[in-house]
Amino acid sequence: MIKLSAVIITFNEEHNIERCLKSLEGIVDEIVVVDSFSTDKTQEICQKHNVRWIQNKFIGHIEQKNFALKAAKYDHVLSLDADEALDKQLKIEILKVKEDFKADGYYFNRLTNYVDKWVYHSGWYPDSKLRLFNKNKGTWSGTNPHDIIKMQDGSIIKKINGDLLHYSYDSISDHVNQTNKFTTIAAKAAFKEGKRSSNFKIVSRPILKFIKDYFLKRGFLDGRYGFIICCINSLSALLKYSKLKDLQDGRSID
Repeated sequence: MIKLSAVIITFNEEHNIERCLKSLEGIVDEIVVVDSFSTDKTQEICQKHNVRWIQNKFIGHIEQKNFALKAAKYDHVLSLDADEALDKQLKIEILKVKEDFKADGYYFNRLTNYVDKWVYHSGWYPDSKLRLFNKNKGTWSGTNPHDIIKMQDGSIIKKINGDLLHYSYDSISDHVNQTNKFTTIAAKAAFKEGKRSSNFKIVSRPILKFIKDYFLKRGFLDGRYGFIICCINSLSALLKYSKLKDLQDGRSID
């Protein structure tokens, strides 16, 4: 049986971190928490769960998660966000994988809880995530704040059953505020990569996003909150391309 490290990055996660840590009990062989100098009770809670606590200055989601990977004692890692937890089926599957780690990486679905409602459509489920892997074969990549695991060419990837439970937003206001924050980060990253916006993209991308998530991804089946989620998804596209255009025009978006 292989040894498994859980790696988590945190910043002021006192409302989420204990649920995450409890879900890892009996599943992993060490828990590494890399914190970007929280000012709440995150550290106090983590120390009750025998984690390896490391503080590191935050310069980006991708950079912080790769720092956490390097800090893991074991080659095989399970990477989680503080607002995520393993469901019962996923725990069983991970224990099976530990006995015979045949692939280089494993992915599974993520199920999101939004204002106390589980969301099964709206482009949010199934939301496949590769989070269990050999750190010598993969690393965090993508464009901040949207990070993904990039595996080496030729890596063997398999799917396992169970859901990663994602406790996302307690309120619509939280969702809107996070969307505003993340689209600023995304616009800056896109501008740095040489990507550009236009008036056509500002108008068309939000409309296409809503059509895709509400109709094609059946967001209407998630009821009132499905409609709200799809509207905010559309707003995210509007803000990202509008902020990117402002950067092109020499304006500040902070």
